[in-house]
Amino acid sequence: MVKGILGRKIGMTQVYTETGVAIPVTVIEAGPCHVLQIKSKDRDGYEAVQLGFDDKPRPNGNRRRGSQASRSERGHVAAISSARSKARQAAGVEIPPKADCEPKKFIREFRGAFDGVAVGQVIDASALDGVKSVDVTATCKGRGFAGTMVRHNFSGQRASHGVKKVHRHPGGTSAATFPARTMKGRKMAGQLGNVQVTTRNLQLVRVDAENALLLVRGAVPGPVGGYVIVRETNKVG
Repeated sequence: MVKGILGRKIGMTQVYTETGVAIPVTVIEAGPCHVLQIKSKDRDGYEAVQLGFDDKPRPNGNRRRGSQASRSERGHVAAISSARSKARQAAGVEIPPKADCEPKKFIREFRGAFDGVAVGQVIDASALDGVKSVDVTATCKGRGFAGTMVRHNFSGQRASHGVKKVHRHPGGTSAATFPARTMKGRKMAGQLGNVQVTTRNLQLVRVDAENALLLVRGAVPGPVGGYVIVRETNKVG
């Protein structure tokens, strides 16, 4: 069974233990996810299970073009007749099975060999029953262009006499006359956030399969409404 699932961050709240201790938790809408593909070493060079979450609408004149599923996206999840598919069938090429579901907005793979998984199968929050801790991966919030004090936690320059209007400047960034250039990797101002972040070994407080919800202790990356990947952690201790 796949010990992982795709979902959406709902927000944060708190729950109480039987002894009255408050636990801050992040609520995640987990699934349902369809198994879109099962990749093997013989065909793809590696083993993985591809899951899809959140239906993407089919073409409709009332919707924007970018929000509609393209023909290739629809062909990924359902058998669509085409000249290429007919030619492959005529040549005796085996066509891989399709999930026969709606196109998905969020598609990700879980690496590894998994038993008891078939294309078209629906994975829900109960897949994480019995799991104590999880890793949550998402794209963190983008903060735009940030200076060194915000981006790298620099302390800034002294607020004393002789330091004039440069209190938040980074200071010197290059070497002396040799090599007379700024070294690669120097911490400087630039884009902050909007990168993939994994928060590891978070306690899975509760699994509500009936309402497709997971309660994870602490904060997880990304904004409210952002897509997340939840998988059983491999961190020991």
